[in-house]
Amino acid sequence: MSLPITPLLRSAALLLGFLACGAFLCAAQPPSAASDDSLFQQAMSAMQSGSFARARSILIGLRARHPHDFPVDESLGLACAQLGDLKSALLSFQQAAQDDPGSAVGQANLGTAYLKLHQNALAVHALEASLRLDPSNASTQAALAQAYMLLHQPQKAVPAFQAALKLNPEDSGLLYNTALAEFQAGNAAQAEPLLARMPGLENSAEAQSLYGDVDESLGKYEDAAKYYANAARLDPSESNVFMLGIEFLRHWTFDPAIKEFEAGVQRFPKSTRMQVGLGVAYYGGSYYDKAIPVFAALLKKSPDNALYAELLGRDCTVLTEGIRPECASLVTFAERHPGNAIIATYAATSILHQPQSQQQLDTARSLLAHALRANPRMPQAQFAMGLLLQQEKQWSESIPRLETAIQLKPDYATAHYRLALAYNHNGDKQKAQEQIALELKYSKADRAEVENRLRSVTTFLVKMQ
Repeated sequence: MSLPITPLLRSAALLLGFLACGAFLCAAQPPSAASDDSLFQQAMSAMQSGSFARARSILIGLRARHPHDFPVDESLGLACAQLGDLKSALLSFQQAAQDDPGSAVGQANLGTAYLKLHQNALAVHALEASLRLDPSNASTQAALAQAYMLLHQPQKAVPAFQAALKLNPEDSGLLYNTALAEFQAGNAAQAEPLLARMPGLENSAEAQSLYGDVDESLGKYEDAAKYYANAARLDPSESNVFMLGIEFLRHWTFDPAIKEFEAGVQRFPKSTRMQVGLGVAYYGGSYYDKAIPVFAALLKKSPDNALYAELLGRDCTVLTEGIRPECASLVTFAERHPGNAIIATYAATSILHQPQSQQQLDTARSLLAHALRANPRMPQAQFAMGLLLQQEKQWSESIPRLETAIQLKPDYATAHYRLALAYNHNGDKQKAQEQIALELKYSKADRAEVENRLRSVTTFLVKMQ
């Protein structure tokens, strides 16, 4: 009998039990000498009673007198495995497989030992050999499937799990694992009915969470949210609470997302992804004043993290009223990373969104100069330079900058608006009206761009699982 396998975790980690003595011992012939036969039976009795150290001692002596004896080598491997000495167990199983290459049990135990020692490719080879000899062993099929999952080959794991499931159709662990393999192989529609018939589904946070992933993939968003909520209720772990918040973010339901992430941050204050999720939820819900301290705190902990700087920059450039000292960290980041054009632009724009001294305007100009040197075709930097010139009442000088921004990004609604102001100050009313019309035309594009940014950040958050 091969090692029993417990269900896969969502992380694809294995929790395998110890190898167990099996019926193959009865089918094999023990050593022939009468005294050694008695010793072998004593070893078997010791194993049955849990005295594995004694069994191992006896079997080591027997192996010295009976080399290449399958029952001795296989039993010694089992005893070593039960004692946690997997390396010695593997050596014995390797020898046993050489003793009797035609033993399905020997190949299965060898494969499972490889699996426990994370030698997954070798495990596949041995387990496939066992299944060629005995394709009706559900445990071996399940072990082979798990080896494929650990090799990140769910497409190959699916048929093995399906074969095991045919032999044990009501096994909840196999139903879950088969559904997980189907989902990871891109077959969400095949995963859903497996979960639906899983005994104990209503009490399994792991299955509820997977069901949420499956229904999300199938476009059943309300059902997905229900399953994620069930998972968080059954097991309010960091992962489950995070995924419930992510589900709300995916569908722009920001207030419920904020509620979940606020509770998550309070419960798991060291969880970085929970804090990022909270900041993104605040940003998506237009609570920019609340998002700023979240991203500023993250950037303070990781001062070279460009993502945190960018998220902070987005908030600081959207919030147009009041002075936020936290936004000053953008300037520090930009000065430390002069090649990062987007952060330099955000830092300069955040300065322009609040009352400035001449020194601050000089800092903004320097930052924008760095940004344009790094990326002269960046429309946001050209626009910000035009905005700076307008704040210095240099309306005519701002026009080339804004025109360049629009050439680079024709649907830049805010740039059209600022260009209209410049034309109006120069007395060109017709051009100003044309730019206002374009600003109105492209304002939806600006909102769509904000939504695309949110989607990209949400996608990043999903990958932080």
